[in-house]
Amino acid sequence: MVERPPPALPTPSPEQKRIAAENFDRARQVLLTGNHDYGISLLVTCCKMDPANFFYRQALRRAQKEKYGNNLRGSRFAFLTTPRWKARVKAAKANRDYLKVLEHGEQVLARNPWDLSTQTDMAEAFDALVLTDLAIFTLDQARQKHPKDATTNRALARMFEKRGDFQKAIALWYLVKEHNPSDVEAAHKAKDLAASETIARGGYEDGSKTHAALGTVAKAPSPGKPGSNPKLKLPAEPEPEPPVDRLTRDTAPILKRLEADPTEPTLYVQLAAIYRRHGEDDRARATLQQGLGPTGNHFTLQVEMMDLDLLPFRKNLEHAEARLARLKARGADDEDDDGPTEAELLAAKAKFQKEILARETELLRVKADRFPADMAHRLELGARLLRMDKVDEAIAELQQARRDDKLKAKAAMFLGVCFRKRNNWRLAQRNFEEALSANPKPDEATRKETRFYLATGCAENGDLSRAIDVGHELANLDFGYQNIGKLLDEWEKKFQKV
Repeated sequence: MVERPPPALPTPSPEQKRIAAENFDRARQVLLTGNHDYGISLLVTCCKMDPANFFYRQALRRAQKEKYGNNLRGSRFAFLTTPRWKARVKAAKANRDYLKVLEHGEQVLARNPWDLSTQTDMAEAFDALVLTDLAIFTLDQARQKHPKDATTNRALARMFEKRGDFQKAIALWYLVKEHNPSDVEAAHKAKDLAASETIARGGYEDGSKTHAALGTVAKAPSPGKPGSNPKLKLPAEPEPEPPVDRLTRDTAPILKRLEADPTEPTLYVQLAAIYRRHGEDDRARATLQQGLGPTGNHFTLQVEMMDLDLLPFRKNLEHAEARLARLKARGADDEDDDGPTEAELLAAKAKFQKEILARETELLRVKADRFPADMAHRLELGARLLRMDKVDEAIAELQQARRDDKLKAKAAMFLGVCFRKRNNWRLAQRNFEEALSANPKPDEATRKETRFYLATGCAENGDLSRAIDVGHELANLDFGYQNIGKLLDEWEKKFQKV
């Protein structure tokens, strides 16, 4: 009986690619606000529309783990909610429906991103769909919690071998052997791959060809003996191929896909990201610029270019901060006469911070105008405008963001700060209290910050009793937060004198 071939990986339509790219951009902004559930749902949609996209899957896995604080176990009720999805993964795998394996697998990982059996099944599905990089990524994620699991290390070693990363494969085979010293395959594989790595690095022929050539030479009659053939020429040694650097290896799959579909904007973004990771910022910019024509000036590429324009300022800021740190560590007496003074470095730092803030604000304004229904952009834009002391503009953006129940807590907190700056404590207090009572409850960092603003604001406006009550709530959460313990002592002394 002939086995059924695995289903071909469907190519997303241009409309699906556009929607996926927009959802991915929206998800990144949503996750910055701490709204993991919404961000994860958007990324799941991206992965369903474009299953082969490495960056969608990577962002999804990172968001899932951040949701659970990287606790290595996921939801405390995962053991109750995942069995039915695991059963569907196994059924889809048995039917060779690998896309369903991935879809059902994401439902398991949404509840426990460290589930070993599900990640193993998904890696096999990726491998069957000829998505080797995603198979390697999935197995590598599984090793975060199970670094010595022999089955996982064996599967990942085979994946690396398939991709030609012999050194990584060898290291994993040694881990398998360490776990089980009597494992014959692990012992042989480590030796065989060491030889393969030497052959690949030196550009030699593979072993079978080398043996064949040697055999031909051995059978050839020696010159000068009867029956010898003086015109016999030994086979020429092949010229070693130039070594393939890591950047070339990383970009090759994306470049190949771009040749097939030069109108896909996410491929240019992925390629630019690889160049940036390797420190090739100019090539990243050229890649994005090159993609504007074929993609019709796609919005995603324009946004990426705006973000790339920020990079020199961020690097200059890091450089100025590093110079300041070195200057303070040496002390004023050791200051280099030829170098900038501390005052000059502080001025440069302030200048770079101002420029970065202005550019980030403009970038967020563009996104907010493009996606008016996405309140996460409004929230981030309002926060930036507040930092720039454009309070009235910030209020307009934050009041829109406050309509989204998932963003209400943070938006109300920032609104409280805005009204406090405008010396309207009544509205400021109302928004701070609204932030604390928001549903869903704000995250711990937002609760602390809101309570601090509320407590200090009450104290400044003469309501010491309320300031002390809120201050104690904050101190109960984190006694060292913003010196709240000392402030409480001061408020209580003043309250006793009243």
